[in-house]
Amino acid sequence: MMMTERGLVAPAAGTLLDQWETILTAAAPELAGHVRAVGFDTDTGRLDVAPEAPAYGTKLRWITPKLIAAANEQVQGANVRAVHVLAPAPTKAGLATAVADPAPQPTVPAVTVVRRTPPEGYRRAIEAHRQAARPLADPGIAEAVERQTAAMRELSRRVPRARHRRR
Repeated sequence: MMMTERGLVAPAAGTLLDQWETILTAAAPELAGHVRAVGFDTDTGRLDVAPEAPAYGTKLRWITPKLIAAANEQVQGANVRAVHVLAPAPTKAGLATAVADPAPQPTVPAVTVVRRTPPEGYRRAIEAHRQAARPLADPGIAEAVERQTAAMRELSRRVPRARHRRR
């Protein structure tokens, strides 16, 4: 970074992005045309790439060491240390739109959904299932289950809410 700031080394960002297709073809010819290099941070050595589909992103993650080696070999002074695979973006979109625009969100239907009354056959089947389900045969077991359920509810009331959150 110090050498770049003082002008001792020309930054490789422009050269790296300009030669992206050559670098990608050297590392993985099957990905050519399906992945774009969208940015390179010369300070950290991070290369940001955007695949056009999730499968291409997975392939990029698999070949990251090979891709880093090809980039450093093709562009002198690039010093690529990491590849960051961004969310899939179509390759036809421009550089600014592919990075800035989020993925389209599904739209909510304008029509409200009205629940129908279940068919008579369905209601009969549910009622038959409820009648067939037998309660616990031993009243002692049923009482033990009730006591255990009540004890668990009491414990959950005592525990502060902060402990229930996942991190």
